[in-house]
Amino acid sequence: MVLSGALLIAPAGSLLMPMRSFIAVLLLFSLMLSTGAHAAKVLNVLITNPESSFDPALASDIATMSINENMFEPMLRYDYLARPVSLRPNTLSAMPDVSPDGLTYTFRLQKGIRFTPDPAFAGKDRELTADDYAYSLRRLYDPLLKSPWLFLLEGKLQGDERLLTAVRSNPDAAYQLVFPGIEVTDRYTLKLRLRQSDPGFLFALATPATAAVAREVIEMYGNQAGNHPVGTGPFKLGSWKRSFRIELVASPSFRRPQFSDSGATDDDGRRVQQILKAKSYPLVDAVNVLVMEEQQARVLAFLNKELDILEQVPPPLSEMVLDQGKLKPALAQQGIRLYWFTPLQTYYVWMNMEDPVIGGYTKEKIALRRAIALSYDADSDIRLIEKGLAIPAQTPLPPNVLGYDPQWKSPLRHHLALANALLDRYGYRRGQDGYRSLPDGNPLELVMHSLANATGKLREEVWRRHMETIGVRIRFVSDKHGEILKAARLGKVQMTEANWVGDFPDGENFYQLLYGPNAGKANYSRFNLPEFNQLFEQSRRLADGPERKKLYSRMVFLMHAYNPWILRTHPLSADLVQPRVQNYLRHPVEFTNWRYLDVQDQSGNR
Repeated sequence: MVLSGALLIAPAGSLLMPMRSFIAVLLLFSLMLSTGAHAAKVLNVLITNPESSFDPALASDIATMSINENMFEPMLRYDYLARPVSLRPNTLSAMPDVSPDGLTYTFRLQKGIRFTPDPAFAGKDRELTADDYAYSLRRLYDPLLKSPWLFLLEGKLQGDERLLTAVRSNPDAAYQLVFPGIEVTDRYTLKLRLRQSDPGFLFALATPATAAVAREVIEMYGNQAGNHPVGTGPFKLGSWKRSFRIELVASPSFRRPQFSDSGATDDDGRRVQQILKAKSYPLVDAVNVLVMEEQQARVLAFLNKELDILEQVPPPLSEMVLDQGKLKPALAQQGIRLYWFTPLQTYYVWMNMEDPVIGGYTKEKIALRRAIALSYDADSDIRLIEKGLAIPAQTPLPPNVLGYDPQWKSPLRHHLALANALLDRYGYRRGQDGYRSLPDGNPLELVMHSLANATGKLREEVWRRHMETIGVRIRFVSDKHGEILKAARLGKVQMTEANWVGDFPDGENFYQLLYGPNAGKANYSRFNLPEFNQLFEQSRRLADGPERKKLYSRMVFLMHAYNPWILRTHPLSADLVQPRVQNYLRHPVEFTNWRYLDVQDQSGNR
């Protein structure tokens, strides 16, 4: 709280003037790079964490995937304006054909789609083919990549059990082994065959992870391919200053499709549909992406018109722009617009179930994790830290995800007396200093990774206070987001705060984070409970409905029983948009809408 207060009362001039002049220089440089005979249209946006790898098979953080979805293309994408969400062909000529038994999907690509030119193509014009998608999907099985996205396909495609066995001894088998799950039948036709019907399978084929990459590019750049992104999307990488600024430039090789009639059902959607109808996109010449980890810097940059969009106003600073849930009058008079949005997002803490201190399935280990969960006060967190811009999470599923049950309530509530009683009962005794030891008498100290920024420091104070109430020492290791993820995949993080934004609007995408075979991939907690795994496998064969919700109810009960996670909140997002930005609507699943946005110059011209 002291840190937050210090940030809020810092003299505005001392921060604002240097930032204004510094970012102005950056924007001028961006315009010089992108401007031809006419003044370039540049959209100014931010990401909240440094980028990792511009390789669709590897990137799993929101910041990087936001960039990747503008450079690379999956076969399907979401209708921009349809609510509820619906899928549309992207690089396909039509939606895929599905066999009557729901097992075989046939995808037919548009002809003439081109990759962005690159030295890997030796000066040749490189067309997108079915082989590119087959290769890109096979890459997810490559054990050398350790792709966090293998869960999208693993155990679903016919014959991939042979592939999974073969790659253990020969990684090249990921690309060489013939199996019925992935078949290229001609230059523009791909067949995918499932072991069993999967009602949500097509959602996976609209994620950035299943976008097409070219084999020549991957082979030329090797493990540096993530620094040389080459896709077929509307933008290509321009200038890049790592962890600071990324410029995306409208790709000359992009096919520039026209915006077709959409499934808009509300007034805002229909209004945007009328404006976009028959227009070719992208509508801007460049997107200037600034990496801004500090919350105050984001708000100040937006207020100083150095950012066109500020999504998810940082709750601790919400009083700078909001007054009782409404935009402050002075900002409204400037034409700034406020949009409320409920992301498919869950904030939680995961604990490493393989860690010798906090992990394991014995009663004393469960008691420790449960006591930590009982020490967490969600209501206080939402009131004091989130400033009301969140709701308590009862299950891993946020509202508007298929499988969400608004009636399900967590059996765990903030209860310090119960937390302390559990620790006492299972041998975590207090010493004279008030801190507890392990049941074997050794000192008990938890180690929590946190972000190396002001937000991370604030969260450290929250958890230090919680642990003090139950007599548990805690030490913090501060690092960058990407480094924490790397360490987590190796099992070297004991516990940390995390958040998950749905890759697709289905409960499977959240519960797979607790599925045992995903340990070391998307399952950072390494939770591996046979009953949970079996229930998850049953659930993903079912469409949304009462039977699947019954399985989900048992799964979330097991999660609360063993406590690999501490559920925190689902955010309520206040999004601010400058008056010069046109066609803005936030999509529930896709991370960005940059290809559809337009900007006005100071005279009001587009």
